[in-house]
Amino acid sequence: MLVLGLESSCDETGAALISEEGLLADALHSQIDMHRAYGGVVPELASRDHIRRAVRLIDEVLERAGRRREDIDAIAVTEGPGLAGALLVGASVAHAAGWALGIPVIGVHHLEGHLLAARLADPAPEFPFLALLVSGGHTQIMRVESFGRYELLGETLDDAAGEAFDKTAQLLGLPYPGGPAVSELAEKGRSGAIELARPMIHAPNLNMSFSGLKTSVLTAVRHAPDAEDPVFRADLARGFVDAVVDVLAAKLIRAMKTTKMRSVVVAGGVSANRQLRSRLTLEVRRRGGSIFFPPMRLCTDNGAMIAAAGLARLQAMTEEERAALLSRRAFGVRPRWALTDAAQG
Repeated sequence: MLVLGLESSCDETGAALISEEGLLADALHSQIDMHRAYGGVVPELASRDHIRRAVRLIDEVLERAGRRREDIDAIAVTEGPGLAGALLVGASVAHAAGWALGIPVIGVHHLEGHLLAARLADPAPEFPFLALLVSGGHTQIMRVESFGRYELLGETLDDAAGEAFDKTAQLLGLPYPGGPAVSELAEKGRSGAIELARPMIHAPNLNMSFSGLKTSVLTAVRHAPDAEDPVFRADLARGFVDAVVDVLAAKLIRAMKTTKMRSVVVAGGVSANRQLRSRLTLEVRRRGGSIFFPPMRLCTDNGAMIAAAGLARLQAMTEEERAALLSRRAFGVRPRWALTDAAQG
């Protein structure tokens, strides 16, 4: 089965082709340069750019894979969560193509795509496993028993880790996107030079909070003798990154102890952070566990993860359920959609 995956939930347009043999081709266009002038994602501009890119990227992956449009057996597209207008672009392209080619179109949960992106790595994790999903909009710890069986164990009660990175970047006057900029600056800082809050790190549960950390950064900036001093800025960035990593590591260790699970997947855009990867790898292996990350280029939003999730969903369907997809003539998107509801579609 050859599945085309389309991703357009925010500021990246992605397309990919996947089969039972693996990922055949993928292509991605990032809107970072366009949004940088505004200091963040402008939804209307994001939607318009998806319109310009989607079909071109489909043609690009077909050419790379040496396939024709008629070879596609099904299309997987991000149905949510995400920006409503951006999601509608991808859904419209996917369903138009599906109707024209007479093939089924299946809506995929964006976070389920991130969750399964690690299964495109070599080696790939086997079910069951613990998952830490950490991105610009989500920070969650999940128990993944098998495909489609997800249990939420803990999550952030306010800002996601990625949002805290972006807000800290703004306080430091760093360019968009904030996460990579803060991480790069932190490499020049001294660990322990500036201690920041680590909210809920000792709470007897798996929930997290990052808004207090953001406030701690703001307080440090306001009380600094010279907030523009390069040494202070680097130390503050390092203090912030260390705080985020400490909280995530503590919660993941607690989850391992609580569930007795030793296989861990870390996914989402923030999983590309070097400091986080290094610390979590050390902590998990120290406890006799195995840790898996998506390939670096598949940590951010991409079409490959959507294609993988779509293929898995199609394989789990009966012939009657696939036929029902073909007969459907209406479609929609879900800007808000809990991952634990994904198993029910």
